[in-house]
Amino acid sequence: MHRYRFLLFRPLQLLPVLLGISLLTFVMVRSIPGDPARILLGVRSTPAALARVRAQFGLDEPLWLQYFYFLRNLLNGELGKSIIYRVDTLKLIFSRMEPTLWLIGGSVLLAVLLTIPLAAIAARQQGRLADHLIRLLSTGGLGFPAFWLGIMMILLFSITLGWFPVSGYGDTWLEQLHHMVLPCLTVALALAAVLIRNLRASLIAEMGSDYATAARARGQPVSRIFWRHAMPNSLVPTINLLAVNVGWLIGSTVVIESVFAIPGMGQLLVKAIFSRDYMVVQGVVLVFALATVLVNLLADLATVSLDPRVKL
Repeated sequence: MHRYRFLLFRPLQLLPVLLGISLLTFVMVRSIPGDPARILLGVRSTPAALARVRAQFGLDEPLWLQYFYFLRNLLNGELGKSIIYRVDTLKLIFSRMEPTLWLIGGSVLLAVLLTIPLAAIAARQQGRLADHLIRLLSTGGLGFPAFWLGIMMILLFSITLGWFPVSGYGDTWLEQLHHMVLPCLTVALALAAVLIRNLRASLIAEMGSDYATAARARGQPVSRIFWRHAMPNSLVPTINLLAVNVGWLIGSTVVIESVFAIPGMGQLLVKAIFSRDYMVVQGVVLVFALATVLVNLLADLATVSLDPRVKL
């Protein structure tokens, strides 16, 4: 009963958060110097043409009225019309969503596949050479910017070795998978560096707890205690940390899509900012904010599933 109540009321509690993000984005975007109408028509545009474009997109209205129109369109399931692309903003975002989902999903999957075995080895080999090497690599991963790591991977695996494409997305799903290996690995390495340190510390703490000591005293194998009890309990803070880093993960996809020229939502956001395409910027940021909220909701549910002691 509590779980159903949580699923019903938690999204309602997050509505003010999304509203605040939309308002903050609206104000910040319109604070960027430049006139979208002049960018669209060029520097030689006439005052009459500029006025006509501003009236067409409602840019000549007061800011409070523009925000009201934006909220009204949002309640109707619309995000307005792109100033630069001249198409519906929601359709434009959906057309760019697939590469971004590939990038985020692949990055999280690779990060998890790297984190669990490496953190387990470091925890089981605490204080030994393997532990020191893994901690050294994870510390180094925290210090490398995502864009620099992406450029280094392009130089090594694409230009020098020729294993992967330099940029682009591909047409078939096999080509897309081939194109997305390096971008996903770039984001995953940076994300795994954070998760490995957290999971390693949690595993060591769990293996030193009273229940682990009692289980060893009863003669249970250490490997059984480690994987059956310590690992599920340690995954709870790691999942929460992953959910907290969703905002960073989305920010990384914006940078990586620009580095690898991936036609996703991140690259669309960057182009929209430079072209002052207000509707697209507001729409993409709102979609990213909604994704962050949903991921945190799923993390709460996963925490309850792994640890029944946690109450919603």
